[in-house]
Amino acid sequence: MLTPRERVLCALNHEEPDRVPIMFGGSGATSMLAPAYDRLKAHLGIISQTRVSSRTFQYTLMDEAVMARFGSDFRPLLPGPAPSTLARELPEDTLVDEWGTTWQRRPGVQYYEMVRWPWRGAAPADPASYPWPDLAHPSRFEGLRARAKAIREAGYATIVLSGLASYEICHQLMGLEAWLTTLAAQPDLAHGLMRQVTDRACAMAARLMEEAGDYIDVVVMADDLGSQNGLLMSPKMYRAMIKPYQAEIIATLKRRHPAKVFYHSCGSIYPLINDLIEIGVDLLNPVQVSAKDMGDTARLKREFGARLSFCGGVDTQRVLPYGTPDEVRDEVRRRIRDLAPGGGYVLAAVHAIQPDVPPENVCALYEEGLAAGRYPLAQ
Repeated sequence: MLTPRERVLCALNHEEPDRVPIMFGGSGATSMLAPAYDRLKAHLGIISQTRVSSRTFQYTLMDEAVMARFGSDFRPLLPGPAPSTLARELPEDTLVDEWGTTWQRRPGVQYYEMVRWPWRGAAPADPASYPWPDLAHPSRFEGLRARAKAIREAGYATIVLSGLASYEICHQLMGLEAWLTTLAAQPDLAHGLMRQVTDRACAMAARLMEEAGDYIDVVVMADDLGSQNGLLMSPKMYRAMIKPYQAEIIATLKRRHPAKVFYHSCGSIYPLINDLIEIGVDLLNPVQVSAKDMGDTARLKREFGARLSFCGGVDTQRVLPYGTPDEVRDEVRRRIRDLAPGGGYVLAAVHAIQPDVPPENVCALYEEGLAAGRYPLAQ
């Protein structure tokens, strides 16, 4: 029997551990939305205050009792908030984040949505003069090393919810449509904005690894590049405008310590998987099987499995909310059969579990993972 950390590192090094590792609550995208988590806790008879790692997305920080109950091999590590002169609370469930983007939650809607963008319509004449948040401020890392050490000593894999992104921050500053238009029509402005964001992300990455890198196993990055039916930009544009900056961030992370990079992108990103491998992505999440070219997980394993590990793959679009527990178990077995041979797979749902997912289906997902994920795998 391996420790959870040993199990994770074995799988991410493309070897078969004792069982398929499980990530439940290790990151926002492998957690649950707050109302869904409340339903699960009620089902399990667990009483606790629900905490969130992201107010805008309502990702929960899951209780130790829940993560242990379902065999999660990871424990999350969160830096503190980035100091910013822009962040503030406004009335009526509205806030301004550290980048200056305004978010609002309308009545009856679970998520906060972006409603105002600071660079919408007119970018600053000098991007460097914008009041950027200080991503590398020492206050963000106070106590981080001790918390990481405690996770290591408990035997779990440490995964950092770093907030590192580049492309996605830019569309939060401009709005997605305006940002995509800028990439195509004003490449100099787009490069200038990516430069400002990437420099700050690299400073944060360097400080993170300096402070606690020898206790960090996995670092989360997130930049959504796909929609349900295809990429949000051409591969050529990605390679010219986005990829070099992502590569800088990953190189900075790996310069001091060999942490694995967990890269989250929703959607149909099949044409870019080789690019992500080239820049140092180790673990791809969430493997949105309902998106174009992403559903044949056996094909993904054949083509990329020797160079890339996968996290996710259990369908949240149809099977988890609308399937029976037996259908959920069938889905889990399929993804294990496709993605787990030879290691290189971490079991998780495709993105955060939504409020319409029955607690019985959540239990079926992870209980089947514990049962069916034992090596040697059933044929």
